[in-house]
Amino acid sequence: MKKVINFVLLAASMSAGISATASANSLDDLLKQVKNDRISEAKLDKKREAEFLSARADKQALLNKAKKELADQNARNARLTKEYAANEITLAQKEVELDNATGTLGEMFGVSRAAAANAYGAISTSIVSAEFPGRGEALNRIANAKEIPSLPDLEELWFALQTEMTQSGKVSQFTAEITNLDGSKSTETVTRVGTFNLLSKDGFLNFNDELGQVQPLAKQPAGYISSTASNFFSLNSGYAPLYVDPSRGAILALETRKKTLSEFYHEGKQVGYGITVLLILGCLIALERMIVLGAMGAKIRAQEKNMEQPNENNPLGRLLKVYHDNKAVDAETLELKLDEAILRETPKVDRGINLIKMFAAIAPLMGLLGTVIGMIMTFQTITLFGTGDPKIMAGNISLALVTTALGLICALPLILIHSIVASRSKSLLQKLDEQSAGLIAAIAEKESK
Repeated sequence: MKKVINFVLLAASMSAGISATASANSLDDLLKQVKNDRISEAKLDKKREAEFLSARADKQALLNKAKKELADQNARNARLTKEYAANEITLAQKEVELDNATGTLGEMFGVSRAAAANAYGAISTSIVSAEFPGRGEALNRIANAKEIPSLPDLEELWFALQTEMTQSGKVSQFTAEITNLDGSKSTETVTRVGTFNLLSKDGFLNFNDELGQVQPLAKQPAGYISSTASNFFSLNSGYAPLYVDPSRGAILALETRKKTLSEFYHEGKQVGYGITVLLILGCLIALERMIVLGAMGAKIRAQEKNMEQPNENNPLGRLLKVYHDNKAVDAETLELKLDEAILRETPKVDRGINLIKMFAAIAPLMGLLGTVIGMIMTFQTITLFGTGDPKIMAGNISLALVTTALGLICALPLILIHSIVASRSKSLLQKLDEQSAGLIAAIAEKESK
């Protein structure tokens, strides 16, 4: 046990000696390191101080430079201020000199611009520009100018106005490129009537001032108007009537929007077509009756000249044959036989006449039917779309009115034709009655003797 304790104490004393030696070495190194660091920091401080002193010298140089530039700018400002004041005085003097030199030219500037603007509006839309294109460009330049117009500009304005006035009183022919409705172009001869109309062999033309093109109308006006245009175009000398448009196309455009008789007729639709069929049938029947009754009347007149030789190709001849075949009978029996013969002839004479009368009565009723149908369709349209747009209801109202008109147009001539044909047939039947009465009277006279 004692040996163990001694061994432990020996080990402890040895470890303490070793740690004391290590501590002595570390302190020496630390001292040496502190000395070295102090030397390094002293060098670094000197370097920083040198840099600061150098930068301070540079900052002073920059400050001196900035002060010099400020002084220079102040001197320049003073110089420019004096120049500006002198220029203001000079500018005021020059303005006075300009006003004195201009005199009344300033008013001419405003007048010329206003005149050019007004002339540009009238000339650019004039049909004269179709023959003399490009006149509006100079006027537009004068109207938008910022300076007093030059003498050539004023002459351009004068020439444009003079050309418009001169050409407005002339009828001239020229060759122009016409843009057709399908987009194709063709070169044709065009006749210009003052500032009113452009004409071609096909009728009236229109000048589109926005595109600078001569175009045919989408639809020519009524035939009696467009026919005068074609006749006037083909005229080489002399005078011819012509409808002119002083509104530069506005009235002509309204005329093209008007419906023709054919368009009005087709608005009657099926009812109108049915009324037309009645009119055609009635006229055909009347024509057939007039021809037949006319031929029958001619044969009767021929038979009246030869009463002794009856011809069966006419009602009077057949009546006379009955008389000759029954001369031996008494007057009453002969009267009955002649009445029977007249009754046989009456259907042949009156055939088809009642149909004309019936068609004349049916036509207004069909027109009334079309009116009712049109009003029913109108109220249906109002129910669906309201009354905001009258154009939606216009077609149905046209049906109602057109069918009524067609019914009356059909009935009036049919009534007149019926009266003519009926009077002709009655005259023939009356002539047969007269001849029958004469024959009976002759037999009765013989019996009385």
